[in-house]
Amino acid sequence: MQEIITKSEKETMQIAKNIASKAKIGDVIVLNGELGAGKTKFTEGFLSYYDLQDEISSPTFTIVNEYKNEKINIYHFDVYRLSDVSEFYAIGGEEYFAKGICIIEWGEIIKEALPKEYIKININKDKNDDNCRIIQIEYMR
Repeated sequence: MQEIITKSEKETMQIAKNIASKAKIGDVIVLNGELGAGKTKFTEGFLSYYDLQDEISSPTFTIVNEYKNEKINIYHFDVYRLSDVSEFYAIGGEEYFAKGICIIEWGEIIKEALPKEYIKININKDKNDDNCRIIQIEYMR
């Protein structure tokens, strides 16, 4: 596991942009962290690598937002409001995994639906500094 400490939203977004530069179709990125930890800011940084950041909105009420350009499809899920994994299956959620890159906020809710390999990213607030985030990156296999 890799741990990175960021001191601003801009730094958090840059970490995400760096991860995006190495991402490929079929990658699943699971974002965990309390409300306001920076999961959506991370996603904004990720999308900025593909020049799609101006389109971002949190998919809290739609479950998934799709971002596309001529090179890639990115699917941004927020599964916070799902009661369990069966709702994810009901929307065909796992079918998105092979179509592009999937970013899933609150992914621990649907852990059994995740592919064997995914990138787990925990974003935690620093209790002593409101701008600081502790980002833990783990490659699950």
